[in-house]
Amino acid sequence: MRLSKLLFVGCLSLVSLPGFAETVSNLYQVREPVTGQSPDERDRATQAALETLVLRLTGDPKAPQSAALADLRKNPQQIISQFGYDAGPPESLQVDFDPSSTDRSLRQAGLSLWGSNRPVILGWWLNDATDGSNLVGDGQPSADPLRHAAQHRGLPLRLPLADLSEQSVGTAKNLEGTDAGPLKEASERYGADALLAVHAREDAGQWQGKWRLWLGDQKEQGTATGATPDALADAVFLAISERLAPRFVARPGVSTSMVIDVQGMTLERYAQLGRLLEQFGGRLKSVDGDHITYEVTGSADQLRSQLSLARLQEVPAGEVAAAPAPVNQAPIDASAPVTAPGSVPTQPPVAPAADASLHFRWQ
Repeated sequence: MRLSKLLFVGCLSLVSLPGFAETVSNLYQVREPVTGQSPDERDRATQAALETLVLRLTGDPKAPQSAALADLRKNPQQIISQFGYDAGPPESLQVDFDPSSTDRSLRQAGLSLWGSNRPVILGWWLNDATDGSNLVGDGQPSADPLRHAAQHRGLPLRLPLADLSEQSVGTAKNLEGTDAGPLKEASERYGADALLAVHAREDAGQWQGKWRLWLGDQKEQGTATGATPDALADAVFLAISERLAPRFVARPGVSTSMVIDVQGMTLERYAQLGRLLEQFGGRLKSVDGDHITYEVTGSADQLRSQLSLARLQEVPAGEVAAAPAPVNQAPIDASAPVTAPGSVPTQPPVAPAADASLHFRWQ
């Protein structure tokens, strides 16, 4: 069945694809520890929550102190929908920011945003403490600080089971060595986009960690410190967020308008592609058979990074096959924005433009 017909079949369930990228839940909800419920402490925690949110949405360490956000820092209530206290431990202030007004305010300040569809990270985390070494596994109590820190920084995290076979892989030698082969091989069954290796040590009451991150063929590395394991985890994931964001966030002044053509579409893939292109202001231009064309605003490199999360492969211009001519199809409204995942266009599609600047196919 042609995609142009599939898009108009009603009441179909859009099931999740086996792609690895995840839509981050509660991206606009921030929890900040408090020492009480006094007005001064609430104001302090609200300011901290605003800073955390801006870092989540931009990945830019300078963004929270931007002069263009001075009014927002003075009155963050204008983008807050509700707040309340959680008894914990630790006691915290939960602040729910309104997504629409938040995005609008940040864009008006000249900031570009990282969408909610983000690469899944598989974390191999080894703790060396005075009582011995521990490879953090899914379900262990020591996993909680890592999950909380990843969520705090807006990153999807998975952890290995840390069974006997994986403990022999997640060693200090492998985590800090130059050969990532053993870790990558052991990680295949977890279906993640990025691989994180962290070797954390307790030394004189401080925690220090060396980390390495692989996403595709690219590698990042660094060090972090914290007074506690929780603080170290937060420092590591903050650093990772700041390293990943430039690959997916189109900065002001470097974005251009372009057209992308994607082959091998299905109804389920249409929903996933819409989510991936949200942050690039994707506008559906045309559909014909299993070809679909969008107009987007961004940089070519960032679009390639975003679409690689769905295992889309770029097609060299010389290999692009001509799209079949449309048959009895009326033009769609090119000014209409991308519809929300699960919804469909309301007008018949047309064939993709022949001069699409970037071409992709589903692997």
